[in-house]
Amino acid sequence: MAHDAPTTDKGVGFGVLFSILAAVGGIAMLLAPGQLGKAWGFAAAIVAAIVAVAAVQAYA
Repeated sequence: MAHDAPTTDKGVGFGVLFSILAAVGGIAMLLAPGQLGKAWGFAAAIVAAIVAVAAVQAYA
């Protein structure tokens, strides 16, 4: 009898989580009043997007 290894959906969950965080960073970039706030929103969006792609690839 063959036993299948249990699978996990962590890659999908982390991908969705960090995609939502990237969207929040993009919204912060658009709504921030000053240049520094826009820069932090952009940085948060980029980092979250990179982590989202890495999480999907790591758990694939």
